[in-house]
Amino acid sequence: MPLSQIEIVHQDAALLVINKPTLLLSVPGRADDNKDCLVTRLQENGYPEALIVHRLDWETSGLIVLARDADSHRELSRQFHDRETEKAYTALCWGQPELDSGRIELPLRYDPPTKPRHVVDFEQGKHALTYWRVLERFERHCRVELTPITGRSHQLRVHMLSIGHPLLGDRLYANPEALAAHERLCLHASMLSLSHPHTGERLRFDCPAPF
Repeated sequence: MPLSQIEIVHQDAALLVINKPTLLLSVPGRADDNKDCLVTRLQENGYPEALIVHRLDWETSGLIVLARDADSHRELSRQFHDRETEKAYTALCWGQPELDSGRIELPLRYDPPTKPRHVVDFEQGKHALTYWRVLERFERHCRVELTPITGRSHQLRVHMLSIGHPLLGDRLYANPEALAAHERLCLHASMLSLSHPHTGERLRFDCPAPF
């Protein structure tokens, strides 16, 4: 499996920062036809030591970090767990929010009857918090910056849907108009900041959205 279409944003002895393309899994899926993924491509093409630290959804593009040794993996995983990393996403959302920024604090859970969807659930859901900010307004949609404080599955997609502004091209959550407005899910991990696992130096990576 080739490394084509995968941009290495940064690499050193401890870590790799990759610009993951859309429609590529972060890790292998359970089915035999879902084995092609980012970590496998890296491991089979010059980075056999690559270890996944966190994930991006199949359709989400952008910045993702992998460790190159066990100690770095342990430290980077701890930073994500303890919310010492900073992440920002760029997205296109349907409609026009009344305000220019806000916060969404709604608990989320996986919904087996509609898998792989997630839903807001005030009784069984896990705490989830997202900040959003309008970057640019167009006739029928907006470009927004999304900052997740928690890291729940599908958090940004469900939170924006919950305030009436689903992401363009979202096959799981968008209404027909928002789905038809773009050929891909318009969600991109555009900023990632973390501390280097060996030196402690604070690093920041930026990757503009392709939409």
